[in-house]
Amino acid sequence: MSLSAQARWAGNPTVKAGFAETDITPEIGMEQPGGYGKVFHKTLHDRCKVRAAVFDDGRKQAAIVGLDALIVPRQLVLAVRKEIEAKAGIPGNAVMVNASHSHSSGPIGMVQPGEYDGASELVRKLAYEKSSAADPRYLRSLHQQIVAAVVDAHNKRADLLCGVGMGREEKVGFNRRVRMKNGRTFSHPGQNNPDMVQYAGPIDPDVGVVGAWDKEGKLTGCIVNFSCHATTSPGGISANWIYYMEKAIRGFFGEHVTVVFVQGACGDVTQVDNFSKVLPPSGDESAQFVGGRVGAEAVRVLLSMPRGALTPVDSLSRVIRIPRRKPAESTLREARSLISKDPNVAGVTEWTFAKETLMLEYLIQKEPVVDAEVQAIQVGPAVFVSNPAEYFVEFGLDIKAKSRFPFTFPAELSNGCVGYVPTEEALSESGGGYETRLTSYSNLIPSAGRTIANTGIALANQLTPGKLPEAPPAKPFSAPWRYGDVPAQTQ
Repeated sequence: MSLSAQARWAGNPTVKAGFAETDITPEIGMEQPGGYGKVFHKTLHDRCKVRAAVFDDGRKQAAIVGLDALIVPRQLVLAVRKEIEAKAGIPGNAVMVNASHSHSSGPIGMVQPGEYDGASELVRKLAYEKSSAADPRYLRSLHQQIVAAVVDAHNKRADLLCGVGMGREEKVGFNRRVRMKNGRTFSHPGQNNPDMVQYAGPIDPDVGVVGAWDKEGKLTGCIVNFSCHATTSPGGISANWIYYMEKAIRGFFGEHVTVVFVQGACGDVTQVDNFSKVLPPSGDESAQFVGGRVGAEAVRVLLSMPRGALTPVDSLSRVIRIPRRKPAESTLREARSLISKDPNVAGVTEWTFAKETLMLEYLIQKEPVVDAEVQAIQVGPAVFVSNPAEYFVEFGLDIKAKSRFPFTFPAELSNGCVGYVPTEEALSESGGGYETRLTSYSNLIPSAGRTIANTGIALANQLTPGKLPEAPPAKPFSAPWRYGDVPAQTQ
């Protein structure tokens, strides 16, 4: 052990933590998620993973799981929690499962197996044959690998020095919603569009990091929280820009490091800058740019943070019930008329959203109110506040501002999926844009986002922040450096 590692370890309290990862790379030919129609993987760029961190303060345990996945279905979360609790003793409501929202990952959504079995023949065909759908075999494998990663992390628990910190990366994420001259808001109106006025919303440049070191001073694992869509599409199956973030961190600290990524509130934030005047980079170049810069900032934060025990470990969760919003009768009539036509005649976009309208009509009949779990997992002075949505960044910033924790990390697309949850302003007459479209994927009432945020803030503030580790104090002064304690010599 180095002298610096000895100095850090001596007298410092520790916490038990463990990290592990498993492989969830889909097969070539499986569906590529992320759209409203079917697309299939043809090549492999990099592996997709489950990455898990388990924290144990001797009293309570919690697990934070990051998936290289578009979403995480609610039923999958409930099933893996039950098995994790049986095998590792971690309570189900202390397990957070977060999806990175990689659009280049495995077939986990949108349509779930059996979801439309009770619908009409037409709607079943639209759902299972014309829509992006989860693969039951892949879901079973994913279940096994999530459980395996958490149990492995649990078994690897050891006394570690941990730290938490925050950096900033302001050049890779942009609000994709733009206020136009007509007073409305467009999503991705396009570069050099003369009608653009200004970004319609903020970004969140915070790079939140939790790190854990062993007795030798080697980084064992870390958690990184950042808010940006994983839509860089580097080409083929991929963890998306998260792959390059991990590569940057491992390039400095070593290939043994487990890097758990937790996606922040980024429902309206992507890597695309609509106001940019230069030709955008290729998908792989964009993935390198986003992942490389976020990873480099995480390295900087890890190198700077004091280390100690991040305690206590605690968790709270609450399931709230939120109604869906219904399409107007005129919208339903138009959808029924359009769906009978050839998409190339009706217009592919118009036909696609007609399909979505009819699928939504069935879901409202089947389940007019949906479950949305909000969770707070505490690791000392840090709290991860989850939601199951593609959550507008404004809500994430509000949760941070109103939490009493010094480090608050919003975690969208966690423990389920309810689609886009925009602000009420985005759903008003001055709003609009892609994220506000009524679909089988996104359909909660306008107040949903505020209800979720208020619930998350309340849960976080029921917990008491732990003490932030401090760097060891310098030794008392004894004497100056003899080589330096001399007058200037001029000859």
